[in-house]
Amino acid sequence: MEIISIFIPTFNEAENIRDLVAAGINVMTNKLPKYDYEILIIDNASTDGTQEIIRKLCVDNKKIKAIFNARNYGPINSPFYGLLQCSGDATVFIPADFQDPPELIETFVHEWEKGAEVVLGQKKASKTNPLMHFLRGVYYKVIKRMSEIDLLEHCTDFGLYDRNFINLLREMSDSQPYIRGTVAKFAKKIKLINYVQQKRRKGKSKFNFYRLYDYAMVGFTSYTKVGLRLAVFVGLIIAILSFFIGIIYLVLKLTNWDAWTGAIIPTLIGVFFLGGAQLFFIGFLGEYILAINNRIINHPFVRELERLNFENKNN
Repeated sequence: MEIISIFIPTFNEAENIRDLVAAGINVMTNKLPKYDYEILIIDNASTDGTQEIIRKLCVDNKKIKAIFNARNYGPINSPFYGLLQCSGDATVFIPADFQDPPELIETFVHEWEKGAEVVLGQKKASKTNPLMHFLRGVYYKVIKRMSEIDLLEHCTDFGLYDRNFINLLREMSDSQPYIRGTVAKFAKKIKLINYVQQKRRKGKSKFNFYRLYDYAMVGFTSYTKVGLRLAVFVGLIIAILSFFIGIIYLVLKLTNWDAWTGAIIPTLIGVFFLGGAQLFFIGFLGEYILAINNRIINHPFVRELERLNFENKNN
C-alpha cells in the first residue's frame, strides 16, 4: 500500500495543531482510504505548549511522528529539514495556521495520480492583510522577471511533492534552500491548483517583516543576478551623467566667470544621492556575500532534540 506523508512544521501553534492533524486524518481515512499515511510534525522549539500537544497526539496515534528541534532554526531551515525526513511515496506540505485548506490534500493526491511530480496550491486571492498580499504579488512579479527560470507566482511551499522530487532535495548541498525555486527549475511536471487563502484561524502569524525580508533575499540571491547587474548599470549611468553635467558647469563658468557663483545646492543633492545609491548597492552586495558565506560554512539545517514514533513502520 502506498503511503502519503502529511508534513506540518510548527512554531507556537498550540491553538491549531490538534485540529489540523484531525483534519488531515479525516481526509486520509474518508477521502483517500486506499492509501496508508503518516503525519510528520517538526516543531521549531515552541514555548506555548505545542510540544505537549504533539506528544499526546503521538501517544494516541502511532502514525503521527514528531521531531523537536533543539532551538528555533527559522522558517526556512526547519521546514526543509523536516520535509527530507518524510518517507511517503508522496509528501503533502501544509502550514499549521489553516490559511491553506487541508481539504486540498485530496485534490493534490488525485493530480499526483495523474502523473504530476509536484502539485502546488496557487493563491488566486487572499483574505489576509491586503497590503501584505499586494507586496507579495509585487515580489513574485519582480523576481520572476529578473530570474533566469520561470518562477511561480503566488505559490508557497503548500503542496504535494513526489518521492523522486524529495530524493532530489536530499541530494542538494545548499544550506540556504529555496524550495519554490528548486521546484520551478527541476520539477518534471508541475500542476497548480487555485485556491483562496484564508485568514489565520487562531493565534498570531510568526512571519514578521524581518522573516519575510529574509526569505525574499534567499530567493533574490539564489535565482537572480539583478542586484549586481543593476549596480553596474546604475553606476555607469550616474558616471556618464556626472561627466556631462561637469562639462556643462565648466562651460558656464568659463563663459560667465564673474557672474557665475557656482551651485552648492545641486552639488549637495548630488553628494547625498550618490551616497544613498552607494549604501543601497553595498547593502545589496552584502546580501549576496552573506548568502555565499552561509553556503560555504554549510552548517546542518537543524539539530534535533528528540524524535517520536520513528521506530514505527507503516509498510
